[in-house]
Amino acid sequence: MCAALALVVVAGCQRQAQPVAAAVAVAKKPDLSGYWALSRTASLPGKDFLDSLPPNTVFLNDTGAAEFPIGDYGGLKPRPAAIAAAQKWKPEDDMAVSTACAPPSIVYAMQGPFPFEIHQGTEFIIIRLEYFDLVRIVFMDGRPHLPADAPHSKVGHSIGHWDGDTLVVDTTHLSASTITNNGLAHSDNVHVIEKFSLSADGKTLTASQEFEDPEVLKNRGIRHIVWNRAEGEYIYPYECDPSFGANYQK
Repeated sequence: MCAALALVVVAGCQRQAQPVAAAVAVAKKPDLSGYWALSRTASLPGKDFLDSLPPNTVFLNDTGAAEFPIGDYGGLKPRPAAIAAAQKWKPEDDMAVSTACAPPSIVYAMQGPFPFEIHQGTEFIIIRLEYFDLVRIVFMDGRPHLPADAPHSKVGHSIGHWDGDTLVVDTTHLSASTITNNGLAHSDNVHVIEKFSLSADGKTLTASQEFEDPEVLKNRGIRHIVWNRAEGEYIYPYECDPSFGANYQK
């Protein structure tokens, strides 16, 4: 009787385990882990991307080493105070000993030419940038953003979720920093939404970076960024030496 009962229990467990395994298989998400380098080929978005832009949003074509000239903000519409501040800015302002090693926020850093690594877990995802050794933690456990009076930083507070196979990252609590590297800076109330998608072969990572900052901008901006996976590569320390800024003050 006990043996028969044991068989029934075991068999019942086996029958119940099958749908659980199926649910795990369905829930499996793309693995974004690895080393990612900015694509060297043109990464302009397609017509579908541009046609799907939210109202009052402009596409910024400055991904990588490209920079907008002084006075050109890529279609962004700064408010008068932001324009006045940008007009006072000079490149050497960022190259003083006191500022040469001050990192920008992720609004500028993520679209730059430096590589990064992703370490993907279930409760959080770590994005480790080579640029200024910035490290981002994306919380995937359903927590809300920090209270408004919590400290701000150049990486901010990021919470993420999966929308199908797309990783959506929502970031707040970013400290004020550059947007376009020509004097236009966002405030510490900027709000950033990023969407990361992995290609079918796992070799290409594509993201959109959408941001809004009503304190600074009358409209919203979005970037389109493409990276390629590189096996066997590593992130190296940035090791910024502020003394090189003295060369720009001569």
